Amino acid sequence: MSSWVRCIGMVMVCFLGGTFVAAQSGETVADHWVATWATAQELSRTVQEIPELPPGVTMPDFSKLKGPAMPLRIPKTVQDETVRMIVHTSIGGKRLRIELSNAFGLGIVSIADAHIAIRTSESSVDAASDRKITFSGNPGAEIRPGAVIVSDEIDMDVKPLSDLAVSLYVAKSDGEPANHMVGLHTSYIASGDTTASVTMPKGDTTSGYLWLRSIDAVASPSNFAIACLGDSITDGFGTTGDTDRAWPTLLAARLNRLRKGARISVLNEGISGNEVLRDGAGVSALARFDRDILGEPGVRWIVLLEGINDINIHGQITGPSALTAENLIAGYRQLIARAHLHGIKVIGATLTPEEGVWLAGPVGESTRQKVNAWIRDSGEFDAVVDFDAVVRDPNHPARLRKDFDPGDHIHPNDIGNQSMADAFVLSEFER
Repeated sequence: MSSWVRCIGMVMVCFLGGTFVAAQSGETVADHWVATWATAQELSRTVQEIPELPPGVTMPDFSKLKGPAMPLRIPKTVQDETVRMIVHTSIGGKRLRIELSNAFGLGIVSIADAHIAIRTSESSVDAASDRKITFSGNPGAEIRPGAVIVSDEIDMDVKPLSDLAVSLYVAKSDGEPANHMVGLHTSYIASGDTTASVTMPKGDTTSGYLWLRSIDAVASPSNFAIACLGDSITDGFGTTGDTDRAWPTLLAARLNRLRKGARISVLNEGISGNEVLRDGAGVSALARFDRDILGEPGVRWIVLLEGINDINIHGQITGPSALTAENLIAGYRQLIARAHLHGIKVIGATLTPEEGVWLAGPVGESTRQKVNAWIRDSGEFDAVVDFDAVVRDPNHPARLRKDFDPGDHIHPNDIGNQSMADAFVLSEFER
């Protein structure tokens, strides 16, 4: 073979696919996509199962139960309107892309225009940072039911822990938007195409993310993501809205403060009311694993905190139909096995206390204790974070610490979430 042919072949090997291969050392060095922010869409048309109640327990007046600090509301439909959604990133980057999903929509969604910019305050953005988003070279796209679409690359210098505003002009959609209701950030809705507006005109607001699934950044090979798979306690249900106080976001801030080694993003894949084994508020953790974990680029670790809803809805009774600790453990083993198939490590998080919740009782508490003992001692997780030990009342271990209880006895408040974020041994993520 002539020398020039060999040379051309080496160039093709070195640069094919955008990957640089050091010809002398044989090492491969390549930037890759890592999700810097993500959320999990709920199965909006599925009704939460009615709990199997133990004898003597009746349904309370839910209007009197405490909820999050901001009202939860999703519009019934979005037509000829712009929705501007605020997201808080983990890692930074100079090239981004967004992913939109119509995972549980019943009709086609027509996105006619889209922009992304750095948020300054409320609905306002830095005009100089504004970028138009395109999809396969087009200014908009149609998202069919069940589909995910990825935008073209966006040249945009974003620092870690930034607030971004993603604005979508929805020309037409059918029915309730595919959404994540407990966004805990105010999203702004205005008539017409206002995607390029510095400040959104006065209109409506919503608590959730509509069709927006994730934002990815081009990152160095050492950068990766931690995906937090959970329910309302991961979702941040008991924290203050518009303040980024959920424990996954606070963990991202801790990791960013290290300012050495790999940059690590933290993705909140919690769904309030979610269960490990059965559909209810969102499809089960087992059913959404591929979409919400494997579908996000750059995930190397999972933090699994889920199971209290399984216990409350199906495990506060005895008998052949009751959920047992062994049922939950079998579900955890499936999630661990599926993660390991893809080279992803799993941190098991112990289930936190809930005495005082209307459904809580001795049968469920016994199951929680058995599950937590297995999480701590089985050795089947790659690591363990003992949230139960962190947030429980030392004098009454079945209860949340009083200073961590926002009043509903189950969802840790802002300072409780900070303590949960502080419980991680950060060196674990270097393995």
